[in-house]
This record gives sequence, structure tokens and C-alpha cells, in this order.
Amino acid sequence: MDLVVNPALTIPAGELQWRFSRSSGPGGQHVNTSDSRAAVSWDIAGSAALTGEQRAELLRRLSGRLAAGVLTVTASEQRSQLRNREIALAKLAALLAQSLAPGPPPRRRTKPTRGSHARRLTAKKQRSATKQQRQKPPRD
Repeated sequence: MDLVVNPALTIPAGELQWRFSRSSGPGGQHVNTSDSRAAVSWDIAGSAALTGEQRAELLRRLSGRLAAGVLTVTASEQRSQLRNREIALAKLAALLAQSLAPGPPPRRRTKPTRGSHARRLTAKKQRSATKQQRQKPPRD
């Protein structure tokens, strides 16, 4: 089943690699006998589903989470392997959608108002005067 991240990106199921292992989550003795933890890996660097611009953006934004260009997401919240697979896919889709979303507009720099500038200078003068009064008087 292909993973639809957004209208511009759909990851073919053939590009996703799955690994299953024993989970540490809920399930009692069931946890000790079944491989319910799901880990899905996707090779961003070698994917044919991405445009060059998308690939560059994902590699830049997810650089801390990648190992040799491969993104891995795990899920072990549920007792069922099938449910953990669904959660892992949802986590992967949400992470990719967030990484591909445009950032906020750049901040417009503004100057401080004349009043705030005057208040800051007045406060500095008062603080300076307070510290001057604490000093020992000069010897003559």
C-alpha cells in the first residue's frame, strides 16, 4: 500500500523497508514471545518518488535523524504488530509533511520607537547614578 504524504508526494510501498522486533510496551508475557515493534525505513537519498527540490529540502531539514540518507521511524505503542505498522506509517507521513511544509515568512526588522529609546536611556542613567552613589568618596 502506497503512503500518501501530501498531494505532491506519494511513496511507493516498494521503497519502504520493514523490520520487526520484540517490543517493550504493554502486553505482559505476550511481549516476550512476539515481534510487535515495527520499524519502517525509507531511503530519501535514493528515492525515485522525490523531485530534486523535495530531496534537498528533506535532507537539509531531517539531517539529524538520517543515517546514510535513510530515515527510520519506529512504533511500539500497541500490542498488535499490525497496529504498530499503521502508527509507524502515520508517524512517517506526519514527519515528512511537516518537513516539506513551507516555513514561516521572514521577520520584518523594525526600529525601536523614540519613546522606548528614551526610556531605556533614562533607566541606564538611573542605574549608573545608583552605582555611583555606592562608591567610596574620593580622597583629597
